[in-house]
Amino acid sequence: MTTDVTTETEEPGPSGYAAARLRLLQGTARSGPPRRAALARLTDDWLTGLFTAAAERARVRGVALVAVGGYGRGELSPRSDLDLLLLHDGSAGAAALAALADALWYPVWDLGLALDHSVRTPAEARRTAGEDLKVQLGLLDARPVAGDLGLVASLRTAVLADWRNQAAKRLPALDELCRERGERAGELQFLLEPDLKEARGGLRDATALRAVAASWVADAPREGLAEARRVLLDTRDALHLTTGRATDRLALQEQDQVAEALGLLDADTLLRQVYEAARTVSYATDVTWREVNRVLRARSARPGLRALLGRGLGGAKAAPERTPLADGVVEADGEVVLARAARPERDPVLTLRAAAAAAEAALPLSRHLVRHLAATARPLPVPWPPEAREELVTLLGAGEAAVAVWEALEAEGIVTRLLPDWERVRCRPQRNPVHTWTVDRHLVETAVRASALARRVHRPDLLLVAALLHDIGKGWPGDHSEAGEVIARDMAARIGFDRHDVGVIATLVRHHLLLVETATRRDLDDPATVRSVADAVTSTSTLELLHALTEADALATGPAAWSAWRASLVADLVRRVAAVLDGEAPEEPERAAPGAEHERLAVEALRTGGPVLALHTRPAPPAEDGAPEPVGVELLIALPDRPGVLPAAAGVLALHRLTVRSADLRAVELPDEVGEPAELLLLSWRVAAEYGSLPQAARLRADLVRALDGSLDIRARLAEREAAYPRRRGVKAPPPRVTVAAAGSRRATVIEVRAQDAPGLLHRIGRALEQSGAQVRSAHVSTLGANAVDAFYVTGADGEPLPGARAAELAREVEKALG
Repeated sequence: MTTDVTTETEEPGPSGYAAARLRLLQGTARSGPPRRAALARLTDDWLTGLFTAAAERARVRGVALVAVGGYGRGELSPRSDLDLLLLHDGSAGAAALAALADALWYPVWDLGLALDHSVRTPAEARRTAGEDLKVQLGLLDARPVAGDLGLVASLRTAVLADWRNQAAKRLPALDELCRERGERAGELQFLLEPDLKEARGGLRDATALRAVAASWVADAPREGLAEARRVLLDTRDALHLTTGRATDRLALQEQDQVAEALGLLDADTLLRQVYEAARTVSYATDVTWREVNRVLRARSARPGLRALLGRGLGGAKAAPERTPLADGVVEADGEVVLARAARPERDPVLTLRAAAAAAEAALPLSRHLVRHLAATARPLPVPWPPEAREELVTLLGAGEAAVAVWEALEAEGIVTRLLPDWERVRCRPQRNPVHTWTVDRHLVETAVRASALARRVHRPDLLLVAALLHDIGKGWPGDHSEAGEVIARDMAARIGFDRHDVGVIATLVRHHLLLVETATRRDLDDPATVRSVADAVTSTSTLELLHALTEADALATGPAAWSAWRASLVADLVRRVAAVLDGEAPEEPERAAPGAEHERLAVEALRTGGPVLALHTRPAPPAEDGAPEPVGVELLIALPDRPGVLPAAAGVLALHRLTVRSADLRAVELPDEVGEPAELLLLSWRVAAEYGSLPQAARLRADLVRALDGSLDIRARLAEREAAYPRRRGVKAPPPRVTVAAAGSRRATVIEVRAQDAPGLLHRIGRALEQSGAQVRSAHVSTLGANAVDAFYVTGADGEPLPGARAAELAREVEKALG
């Protein structure tokens, strides 16, 4: 690859440096260590010229210009700060020092470069470092740029000595600083818009590992760490050039350009590369701090006691106590290690046995154990022997403790060796912001959640393995559930399950979204809905497993994916499907009877001839862990059946800045004992205010009346508001998709709409359906993060389902209206 990383300038002044810097950054060389080093040398040369000329004018001796922090390491990104220390021995006068400093700082500022600067003697620098941990970390990378080299060398020696002498105090403070930063910025390896510097597993953690190594207390695992740091730095360089800003946040809208600048295929390839680097840094961080804490605990023991415990017979150093955990596996000094008699090359199950034992004991796997197993363990036969399968199930069933163990196996490539298909999901990003984790970590988290539900099912082993594999198809093209069924069938057979169990696991993977999608998007009173689920599941035992997997999957996805409301809908569907599987035929109700609250509103709507509203703010039932869920707002509307109700009601909610979380619209007939039979529409909404307080029900009703009689032009009002508040810059959403659900219902045609959620979306859908001549008999609206998936049960004017051709035409018309 050609490079143009010359460090020469035409002149020593700012304009010469600026021109050479521009040529370097706009040249053909891509981001990488050579260009960062060249930029550092170029900057060194320029600052040396400034320093030499200014020092001669001021006649100053005993002074040096020192690069610290990232500049000291020679890791200058295009928009990096220049971290500079003007070090002096105290012999120069204040005026001369000030003149020298001005001659250095002002040219930097004139070029628009960020500058972090200080003027100190060695004693002042050491004192400040002792008071400020961040200053001390920067001085650990101090590098002379110009001036008195001996002065800098003596400061470096003193700072390193101070750091090592104060390690028992400073390292715990650094550990706490890293933890606080990680909690604040999140884990880089899972974030859609990660901060390359601040997030856990980012550049600051990599720098902290260098500081730990400099303390001589512990050293970080070296394998892959330098490459991971290079990947993160290269990405930051490309990000700086792409945005023209000193930013470390890899925003969604910049990712494609950054990927292109790095010569990568696309943004997903970029994120996967960044995630892999972050995972390497995070694992090294965990291992290193565990070793630091172990060493510091040992040092803090009283000298007499330490001497007594540390010596055996004859004065030999005593080995740490070893507690057996499993065959060939023991605990020693707070970690899981191999027993002395263990032979990984002869025992293919030893790797899984050690992992399961560590997870059950909630202990970390020793890094040396994992590396030794990766290098020497004998491969498992295919299919696996029963003991290996049982150990995998034990590992997955250990709950939260399994995560750290799994990540240790991942760090050395053991997981992919055990399950080759895992490679396709490893570090794979998920673009849906509802997801908290990457695909691989989501699978592990689902198994963790499933372990808490294991007592609810008769075959917890099938539940745990299905949880681990349910999204395995996301690494392949096409529908991930369909692809995942094929892959899971192969993987389950590889793990050693018999043909029947392989079929159950494959069914669970194929239909892992069936319950929640059906419960939230279909009419559960329609017998066809319940029958279609029963036909897919085929047995009550599989239904039991699928119910638990559905909950585990949603809980592992993120806070927006599960709630008491969703849980109740899924439980209701499971109850109905179980009845069908037990031989009970679902009833065919002509009309669903309204509840007590809706009945009261319906009677009032009949009396007034207009809409009646009720707005309730109430906390949702507590979750299983006892924590109350966020307060929900329920809006109930009853009114005589008439065209245009859905778009009118949805439009009014959008005008009042109410976000629709879910909605249910259905036509009902009041029971005879309530009064004269009458066609009524009942609407149940779960809404949330975009900001501010909720509007009063009376205002909503007044606007709904106006919308229905045509005096309120909702479409124009929404268009005015959208024009006044232009969309923020961001990733372009994929186009909406409207389909006809196959075999959705025998009483109506089911139109399913998938689109980016936006104010007024439901109004536009309802308007498009009304204009197409379809009658909406019921609607089921579900919003998950930025995505809306809505199902509409529609009929023709005759009250019958639409013919196939007309249904397809209607779907195209709605899709066109939304596009």
